[in-house]
Parts: sequence; C-alpha cells; structure tokens
Amino acid sequence: MRQAGVLDVGCHSALLTVVRWRSGAVLEPVFSHKVRLRLHETLDGNGRLGKAGVESVQRAVAEAVAADPHLRRSEVFPFATSVIRDAPNRDEVIARVARTTGTRLRVLTGEEEARLAYVAARQWTGSAAGPMLVLDIGGGTVEVASGTGDQPRIVHSLPLGARRITRDWLPGGTSPSKRRLTEVRTHLRQSLSAGPGVPQAEPGGRVLACSKTFEQLARLAGAPRHKAPRVPGQLTLPQLRASITLLADADPDRRAGLPGISRHRAEQSLAGALIAESLMTACGVDSVEICPWSTREGLLLERLGVSRPPSHRRPSTS
Repeated sequence: MRQAGVLDVGCHSALLTVVRWRSGAVLEPVFSHKVRLRLHETLDGNGRLGKAGVESVQRAVAEAVAADPHLRRSEVFPFATSVIRDAPNRDEVIARVARTTGTRLRVLTGEEEARLAYVAARQWTGSAAGPMLVLDIGGGTVEVASGTGDQPRIVHSLPLGARRITRDWLPGGTSPSKRRLTEVRTHLRQSLSAGPGVPQAEPGGRVLACSKTFEQLARLAGAPRHKAPRVPGQLTLPQLRASITLLADADPDRRAGLPGISRHRAEQSLAGALIAESLMTACGVDSVEICPWSTREGLLLERLGVSRPPSHRRPSTS
C-alpha cells in the first residue's frame, strides 16, 4: 500500500506526518512526529526571522527527518508556511536549513494553500459536486476558496492572519479598550472589501472552516470534539461574538486555561476570533462546519493520487 508524508514547518511546530489511504476516505496514520517551535518570538518588526529562529528551524527539521530511520526522504514533501514564506530573509533561511540538514523546504503560495485546503475539505465531506466555500485562518494570511467540483474555481490569500493582526493591532495579544476592538474590526472589514471580492456562501452550499483557529474557537464556544471523522463541529456568529467578549476580557495567561485555547496560541486567539467574525460576515456566513483537514491533508491526498492537481491551468484568483 502506497504511503506519503509531509513535513509542515509552521510558526508553532514542525510536524512530520506519514499516512496511507484506506477505503472509506480515511487517511490512515503511519507515523507522526512533532517538534514545538515559537518562531513568532524570533521575528523582528519587519517579519525577519532572527538567528535563534533559524537555528530552531534547523534543529526541528533535523529531528523530524531523523525520527523514523526507515522513512525514505523521497516520500516526504517538506514545506514552510507563511512565517517563513513571508520573511524578508526567506531564501537565506531555506538555504541554511538545506545546507545543515539536507532537506530543502519548499514554499507554497497563499493561493496554492487555499486550493489545497479546498481539495482536502471536498474529499473530507465525501459530498457530491455542489457549492462549497472553504475558510482558513493562518498566522500570516487568510485563505478563501470556493467552487462546485473537485478543484476550486476561486481562491484568495489575504495578509490578515492572526499573528500579523496581533503584531500590528493587538501587541501582547490584548486590547487596551473597546475602541481598539472597533478599530480592528474596521480595519478587517475595509481590508476584506478593498481587495478582490471574497466569494459569498451560496444557497444550499456548505461552508467549511479548516484551521486550528476555527477549531479552537468552536471548542471554546462549546462544540464537541470530533468523535468520528465525518461528524463536524459547528461555530455560529453569535457564539463567536460571545467568545470575542470572553477573550477580550482575559490576558493570554488566563485564555490558556479556557476550553479549547492552547497555550502557544493564546496570545493570538483574540485576533483570530476577530478575523473569523469579519471573514464570516464578509462572506455572508452565519455558521461554519469545522473540518479537521486542511492544506497538509490536501498535499497528502494529491501525493497519494487520491486527488489530482489541475494540469492545464491554475484556479482563478479573481
């Protein structure tokens, strides 16, 4: 049985995942190894990754690829997300990691991440072709994709991620006043309306949220954990707005004790909730289904041959 792996190097961790495909639309885990990172703490004001950050990526990649001595490197697709992709010294970081570990990280565009999240969500739902809108909130960017088939028709990537909004608008992850919350909401609304129009939810279509940000917000709002792969949680706008009030009244240390909020994401959880609210509003969405699959699973599905990437053209970004 064929297997495939990805090494996903993000802001909070380097995660090596190896899977097989099983009938019934199941990605069967073969091996997994996570190395915790805190790259956001090593970024300067311009988003440049500092020496400590580069060294931590080198150590994490070396540890991950050495974790399973039987794994063939040809089976693994190593990639970096926006924290490295958007860094001004990205090429230097990738070159140093390659030189010291023998693994060259690849960089996916935001639009490609959006496409892959859609592919994963489409496969996870197991639904026949029909309207689908997929939302994904990362640290540096927000991805949106929509379509009716196996591949999306529209993809967008916007520089409105939770880490970025925290850095620019909510230093330390806290809001000094209700006025600042209003200012952040205004900025997000204007940013979403200033660029190419985000797709709207279609009548009878499904709206899936494919990120840790949405998943943790749903758990905070009381949604149960997944008990089976096809039993989605849900997050509504009223629940989300109640969570924003709760998060705004707590500092990051207190948030880490709240249901669903992990310690390493507590600082940017308020920004994530505000982004989710603005994104859902801009797309005309009252509620979202929580999908546990995203870009990483989309890559795995295509490397296993379960889903096929578009061969003749890239999806439209307008």
